[in-house]
Amino acid sequence: MGRFILKFNRTNILKRIPLALFVPILLVGCFRGTPSEKPAIHLNPNMDDQERYDPQEKSPFFADRRVMRDLVEGTVARGELNEDDAYYRGKDENGNYLKTIPLDVTMTLMSRGQERYNIYCSPCHSKAGDGKGIVPKRGFLPPPSFFKENVLAFDDGYIYHVIANGVRNMPAYRKQIPVNDRWAIVAYVRALQKTHTATANDVPKDKLKELN
Repeated sequence: MGRFILKFNRTNILKRIPLALFVPILLVGCFRGTPSEKPAIHLNPNMDDQERYDPQEKSPFFADRRVMRDLVEGTVARGELNEDDAYYRGKDENGNYLKTIPLDVTMTLMSRGQERYNIYCSPCHSKAGDGKGIVPKRGFLPPPSFFKENVLAFDDGYIYHVIANGVRNMPAYRKQIPVNDRWAIVAYVRALQKTHTATANDVPKDKLKELN
């Protein structure tokens, strides 16, 4: 009985609506999205046409005229606190550079380091690590060879720091190279250095037989 009354009431309501109201609704449904040479009608254009700046534009509002603003000093973006100094900055609790990589050096890490090194580092340092890449051959100041005594004595944390922040005429690569990839490159640089400094004692026993 309840269902019948509900259906009956709805039918009566529809019958009471004038037919003239259905015509505009039908036209709106048919022509919505149809191409037209006439300008669109914006009932509330505030969100469609609002003042804005493009990147690198000037602004008379700020004293330095820069639209792109620096982060507010002392603020940290969500998920970017990076409290682990050893991993994120290559330093121990006393602020000294780490002697060794704070990660397990695996073949996966080494392969990743080789790949990233060849992309970002080899143009200057060369794939051999001797500083005779294609960029210095075009007139850029050559970087030091990885096989010099002072470079061999660098701490792993310092090499990480240089990759992230640059040094002298080498630019910073922290924007291009994520943290884990920086450590992977450090591991690969150490492997390159071993090509000049390694002895038989550095070769695993199971691999040493293959060399004999």
